[in-house]
Amino acid sequence: MNRRQFLTSTAASILAAPALMDSAVAQEGPFRVKYYPVASATGPHDVTPAPDGTVWFTGQRNGKLGRLDPRDGSFKLVDLGKGAAPHNVIIGPDGAPWVTEGGQNAIARVDPGDHQVTLFRLPEKEAYANLNTGVFDKSGIYWFTGNSGIYGRLDPKSGDITVFRAPRGSGPYGMTVTPKGDVWYASLAGNHIARIDLATGNAAIVEPPTPNQGARRVWSDSKSRLWVSECIGARSRRKFLESLEAAGQQAAHLCGLCR
Repeated sequence: MNRRQFLTSTAASILAAPALMDSAVAQEGPFRVKYYPVASATGPHDVTPAPDGTVWFTGQRNGKLGRLDPRDGSFKLVDLGKGAAPHNVIIGPDGAPWVTEGGQNAIARVDPGDHQVTLFRLPEKEAYANLNTGVFDKSGIYWFTGNSGIYGRLDPKSGDITVFRAPRGSGPYGMTVTPKGDVWYASLAGNHIARIDLATGNAAIVEPPTPNQGARRVWSDSKSRLWVSECIGARSRRKFLESLEAAGQQAAHLCGLCR
C-alpha cells in the first residue's frame, strides 16, 4: 500500500466513525472507545494531547494542523502554508505544537493562541528531507528525523538548524527522548536504532535482535527502557536488547507493529 492509498483508507475510516460509534462503545472490555469525525480529505497522521485537554493532529492530505476539543467534538484547522504535508506533531516546552512539515521542508511552530505559523526551513542543500518525527531534549533543543537519510537539531531560541547525515543513509523515522535525557531514533530502511550524542551530533547504532526488522517507531518508558515497533519482523515477542543492558540501559521491542 502506498502513502496515498494509506491516507485515503485512514480518512475513510475516521469519516465512517459515527456509524461505528455505537458498536464501539457497546463492546465489553476495560477500555472505552469514542470516535471524533473530522473534515473530509484531512488525512490525519499523528496526534498529541495538549495541557489544556485539547488534541492537536496533523492533516497530511490537506496541509492543515487540527485542534480537537474532546469535550464537545469541535475542531479547528490551521493552514500551514502552500504545499504543506505535515507528518508529526508534539507539544514543546513552550506549550505550542511543533510540526515536522515535509511539504515545505521545514519545522513549523503554531502559536496555540492566535494560530500564527512560524517556519524554520531546512538548508537548501537538504532539498527534500522527507521529515518524520521530532522530540525536545532536556535543554529545549528540538531534534528531528528525515526518512531520506538525515536527522537534525533546531535551536528554537536562535532558529539555527544543523543537519546530520544518518550513518546508514535513508530510513530515520521514529524518535524518542528518555527520562535520563538520551535521544534515540529508529531507522525503518536502515534496520536499526541509534543514540545521538547531543554534544557532537554523532549517532551510535544499536542492532535489534531481529534481522531486517524495519524498526519504525521507538518509545521510552519511565525507566528509560526503549520499546521499538518493527514493521518487517515476522516474530511477535518482547525481548531486552543485550547490547543495551551491557551498557547499563534496557530496551524492548515489539514485532509486527507498524504505525
